[in-house]
Amino acid sequence: MSALTSRPSAGSALRFGRFAAMGTVAVLLLIAGVWASWGTAQHVMLTKGRERGTMTVTRCADDRCTGTYAPVSAGSTGRERVTISSTVVVDKGETYAVVVKPGSNEVVRTGPGGLLYAWVPLGGALLLASLVVAGGLRLPRLAWLLGGAGLTLLTAAFVAL
Repeated sequence: MSALTSRPSAGSALRFGRFAAMGTVAVLLLIAGVWASWGTAQHVMLTKGRERGTMTVTRCADDRCTGTYAPVSAGSTGRERVTISSTVVVDKGETYAVVVKPGSNEVVRTGPGGLLYAWVPLGGALLLASLVVAGGLRLPRLAWLLGGAGLTLLTAAFVAL
């Protein structure tokens, strides 16, 4: 009889161990997604006191585009050359609303497109976490919710840009 009573507790310990390990992986994926997104998102979301203006794209090469910066906010100065990631820019010759990263000549696109693009790493993390939640935690409803949120975020960013 003692062998039968020890088996359920061993099974419970394994289930708890799997739940704890997979839960930790899912949470770490989400934290990493927020961390990766925040580097850009903070400039887009917290624009008070930052240099805001417009960038006219003049040239794109590799993964960067360059152009001129015209200030819009008080205290901002114009620049002959600023850079932006080419994945955020659509066409040369176009003008985009941007924010200058402090202490650099690098700009970040603002507005709905820039905001959604800044959170794309979180969208990817949500998709990955949904797989961990579905397979490792066996919580299909939560997995569908996480996956749906990630897919919605990535689709909205794609459409907005």
